[in-house]
Amino acid sequence: MDASPDLPRQGRVPVFNMPGVVTVSIGLLLAIHAVREILLPDSWDIRLVLDLALVPSRWTTWLDPAQADAVMRAASEVGDAQFAAAREAFARYVLTDPGPYLWSFATYGLLHGSWMHVIFNTVWLAAFGSPVARRCGAWRYGLIGLAGTVAGGALHVAIDPLSTAPLIGASAGVSALMAAAARFVFQPPLAGYGTQPWQLPPRRPVETVPELLRNRTAVTFLVIWMATNLLFGLISLPLGAESAAVAWDAHLGGFVIGFLMFPFVDPREPVAQ
Repeated sequence: MDASPDLPRQGRVPVFNMPGVVTVSIGLLLAIHAVREILLPDSWDIRLVLDLALVPSRWTTWLDPAQADAVMRAASEVGDAQFAAAREAFARYVLTDPGPYLWSFATYGLLHGSWMHVIFNTVWLAAFGSPVARRCGAWRYGLIGLAGTVAGGALHVAIDPLSTAPLIGASAGVSALMAAAARFVFQPPLAGYGTQPWQLPPRRPVETVPELLRNRTAVTFLVIWMATNLLFGLISLPLGAESAAVAWDAHLGGFVIGFLMFPFVDPREPVAQ
């Protein structure tokens, strides 16, 4: 007699065991970078970056044209003196085209500086976006990522409003998903579940801040994440072969908004996959 339970027939196996929306997100980021690297002429790619990347000084001078002189001084003082003329020329170009460019607070997250940059972000997206998408569904996953991207861009502009360096990369949105996942993925397993493949543990509520502070694994993760980003900010450590420093402030803005908003978007009932 077969004592195994009558399990429902399995559907198709997801690619890399990831939710479909995460697979699509990663595919989109990789496809955009591939098109830029392989197909677009340099002049078109530069135009794309200027239109979609977030340039803090463009936003600042749109709000307050009197900041134009301060932007030029900042461009001449920051960085290697060898490239001062190029920075000043780019600053003058930016100042001739001030504007809100509101879409750039979201679209900068679609662009990356190198293959290492985009692969690094997609690996973390797969790791932390997947549990959020499984728990919350596609649109809540997207909302958290978008909110983190916008919040990260806004904090970057607030901290460095005179910068003419274009901000690019999905790290702020990924950081928001990392923070959201930290609210529930580090909970210890319930006793009596997981010994059989058909035993699914009950859905557990989001951990409160005091509960997280008592969770050694969660605290270790948060401390390492914060310390790493602080280190990047202090020493301006470049990512691989990137010529631009890691935008630690954008990471922080995304992480904070993801951490705070997740309890409000977490569905009360399990989402059907």
